[in-house]
Amino acid sequence: MSNTHLSMTIEGMTCASCVARIERLVGRMEGVAAINVNLATERADIVLDATAPAEIDAIKAVIHKAGFSATVLPQSSMTGTESEARSPVDSSWVEQLAQRKDREEALLKRDLIVALLLSLPVFILEMGAHLIPAMQQWVETRIGLHNSWYLQFLLTSLVLGFPGRRFYQIGIPALLRMGPDMNSLVAIGTLAAYGFSVVATFFPFVLPAASVHVYYESAAVIVTLILFGRYLEAKAKGRTSAAIQRLVGLQPKEARVLRNGEWQQIALAEVQLDDVLQVRPGERIAVDGILLEGQSFVDEAMISGEPIPVEKVPGSQLIGGTINQQGAFTFKASAVGEKTVLSQIISLVEQAQAAKLPIQSVVNRVTYFFVPAVILLAFITFVLWLVLGPQPALSYALVNAVAVLIIACPCAMGLATPTSIMVGTGRGAELGVLFRKGDALQSLKDAKVVAVDKTGTLTLGRPTMTALETAAGFQRSEVLALIAAVEQQSEHPIAHAIVAAAEAEGLSLPTLTQFEAISGMGVRAQVEGRSVAIGADRFMRSLGLDPSQFEATALRLANEAQSPMYAAIDGKLAAIIAVSDPIKESTPAAVQALHDLGLKVVMITGDKQQTAEAIAKRLGIDEVVAEVLPQDKLEQINALRKQYGAVAFVGDGINDAPALAEADVGIAIGTGTDVAMEAADVVLMSGSLNGVPNALALSQATIKNIHQNLFWAFVYNTALIPVAAGILYPFKGILLSPMFAAGAMALSSVFVLTNALRLKSFKAPL
Repeated sequence: MSNTHLSMTIEGMTCASCVARIERLVGRMEGVAAINVNLATERADIVLDATAPAEIDAIKAVIHKAGFSATVLPQSSMTGTESEARSPVDSSWVEQLAQRKDREEALLKRDLIVALLLSLPVFILEMGAHLIPAMQQWVETRIGLHNSWYLQFLLTSLVLGFPGRRFYQIGIPALLRMGPDMNSLVAIGTLAAYGFSVVATFFPFVLPAASVHVYYESAAVIVTLILFGRYLEAKAKGRTSAAIQRLVGLQPKEARVLRNGEWQQIALAEVQLDDVLQVRPGERIAVDGILLEGQSFVDEAMISGEPIPVEKVPGSQLIGGTINQQGAFTFKASAVGEKTVLSQIISLVEQAQAAKLPIQSVVNRVTYFFVPAVILLAFITFVLWLVLGPQPALSYALVNAVAVLIIACPCAMGLATPTSIMVGTGRGAELGVLFRKGDALQSLKDAKVVAVDKTGTLTLGRPTMTALETAAGFQRSEVLALIAAVEQQSEHPIAHAIVAAAEAEGLSLPTLTQFEAISGMGVRAQVEGRSVAIGADRFMRSLGLDPSQFEATALRLANEAQSPMYAAIDGKLAAIIAVSDPIKESTPAAVQALHDLGLKVVMITGDKQQTAEAIAKRLGIDEVVAEVLPQDKLEQINALRKQYGAVAFVGDGINDAPALAEADVGIAIGTGTDVAMEAADVVLMSGSLNGVPNALALSQATIKNIHQNLFWAFVYNTALIPVAAGILYPFKGILLSPMFAAGAMALSSVFVLTNALRLKSFKAPL
């Protein structure tokens, strides 16, 4: 029996402690096998126990009780093992999410403007009087000190009661549930400053005379600054999820389909398998299919990362979402809905973005206890200042305790990892690199050796005529046409390659009148009255012909692991021919790029030793392991791991599935429907090896970015909490105002998001 996967959106999360709280509460429920909550995507992915799964309503109730709201995602529930991919993203949900983000951003902008307009007079009245002596005199003579306090009370009450009420609506219930979060810290801090100020304004007689002072400006400005930080976060978060929105946007809304003998414009969701569709120049292809009539060039850059348009002729595979550049054509739908390549790509990107790297689990464990620890530290700070501080001790105690509460909000910690993952995997999708499993981002950067399969990875994977050199007195086109006419009779892949070469050059093949296969030697035939013989050098010698005139060419071909054949026409040696599996044009640069990244490159192939070594020599590959069966590749990967460290294996995802699964990171090279290869951790949409160094470099850049974010978040909190508590006061007389603490806290989150967004400009090595 398989586990069931469930995905939910979670509203109301503000920091890493929220994530940790939900994971802790839901994770210990009966019937929940695993849970992963992502702050940046506001999503929870839950694995339900196969034997006795928890009720969905029960899970939602637990989340609601924790102070958050949960909505089950469309098509989110499916059966399968935990390692299996979830179902593709529902595009309507993605659009709803984007709309919700837009509404949230608009609401924050409105509240920020209101808070700013109300807080500014409070800040000027109070801080202006402190900073500018003439301002203090003007306030006392023109307004009056107590009148100034009454005005500040009114304006601050409006700030806290309207734009700032979100902090109290969420933070205070969370505190009462013994699950305080960032909102709780803000609520305690601002209410402490506001409450003290109210007492000082209306009941000054209950306070020591030296402590009668107001801190309205701290409460009002803290709310304003944190709203400013939230607003910037919302804008940045929208940009981090832009990759999925852009991919969803590739799907056209409608398609032109042949129904009842007429072309009809219908909604994309109504297109069915085997429907015949029409595409005009400049239009997006609606779904995956096979071209029936017409020809064109199609821009597949957003799918494969390759900028050059691909020629499409009858029989060619078409990918939904790509752009038809020139020429109209019709095609038959071969995959619709969630089965299309684009849907699978969206699913893979979204799955990787929602993933949790091992490093994030450590962060969440720390932050679960962080907020309660901060509240305890703030209380200790208050007591120490009250007992040991100078007069007015109560004022000092309050201000420093509030500063500790505000500076310590762990927003930056919660955003440090998921935002980098979102931007990094999104940038990878743009380059045609799909991280099928999010943790591949972290493990790929640790690879010490890249093991590559030869056929279909380093090479094209199909025989191609790579050489044809004619003797004096013979024309290339004439010789190729005659040879291809003979080879048409053979089913051998080498024969197919020669015929394909003739067809590619537009040659018309003459008629064959007689054909004879000579075992172990070659073939002989009559083609429109001309005798043609094709075979090895010994066949030519048996015919009394000397192939030595091609000796230099034959030697070069042998060094390149290409086996030469010869052709004789009308009793004369006419040409030397070679058919081989040629190296892809992109391979040499890709191997060099891997070396530049400090990696060792090893070829593992079932091909002959001589052929493999010849190719390795041309490409500068470090080691060759040849003549191995698919099952033996596992042993070779383990041996490489023991010798060098973590191994990334690159293969075609079908024959190499065991090796892809065994490697620390499996990288599948494939196009089109190969995107769904289950064994790989990373899928390269183009058939080019260039994606491997690009994926490695992106992995290194993303993990480096995460480390920068975490360093900033942790160092910032650990360094500034003691400063906020007043540790520098005995030495330098320095205290951190709660207002500056709020500003610094907001900027910390903005720094993390901005740093993550730098990955959008990642430049691939190739």
